[in-house]
Amino acid sequence: MIGVRVQHELRRRALQVVAVDDISPRMRRIVVGGPELDGFVSLAADDHVKLFFPKRGADRFARPDPAILFAAPRRDYTPRRYDAASNTLTLEFVLHGDGPAAGWAAGAQCGDWLGVAGPRGSLVPPDDDAPCLLLGDETALPAIARRLEEMQPGVSCIALIEVADETEIRHLPTPAHASIDWLTRNGAAAGTTTLLDRALEALTLPGDARIWIAAEIDTARRLRDHLVEARGVDRAAVRAAGYWRLVVAESEERLPV
Repeated sequence: MIGVRVQHELRRRALQVVAVDDISPRMRRIVVGGPELDGFVSLAADDHVKLFFPKRGADRFARPDPAILFAAPRRDYTPRRYDAASNTLTLEFVLHGDGPAAGWAAGAQCGDWLGVAGPRGSLVPPDDDAPCLLLGDETALPAIARRLEEMQPGVSCIALIEVADETEIRHLPTPAHASIDWLTRNGAAAGTTTLLDRALEALTLPGDARIWIAAEIDTARRLRDHLVEARGVDRAAVRAAGYWRLVVAESEERLPV
């Protein structure tokens, strides 16, 4: 069993940037907050919110008309961390391409506005000590980092993470007993390698593991199919998601695999 589905009240919030931090050459952490964030709920590490990116102008810090804000280009992102004490939400952006999300994140300043809707629901994993296997590229890194942070102490976990190069490797704190293997493309374009495939093929799977995959859609499909068809893993034990598509960068939705 992968988890229990919990539905949330769908709310739209107009929030402002309160902090910007580059945590690697290609990953930017942006913290947003505001009174409309009160009551925010995210119960699972792979939840997603829909972000709305308004165009910037001379009045970039003026409160936008909600009708305009929530008609802006939108993308799905992981709520990396919600801090109820400070009423802030942390998001992490891969700085690649020139789409609405990457462009907005690259120029973000304190005071900028961002529309946030959701999450609509959470798939809450079972609260037990079953081992887990996490596979993903850098777009999945915020969800993987959050999952590792929220694990039960001592749980066995293996994470295979593909990133551009060694400068993107960082410490991922966790109370779990975790083995983290960083796979670097070293000049190859994202979505064009088989680094995750080969690492998975060489891996001895932990028994009864719960497996979570998020990457470029074709990569995610290959990894899932290898587990189910070649390794005999129960399909119900695998949760796979296409976070983006190589042919169309920065897809608007998380894609069915």
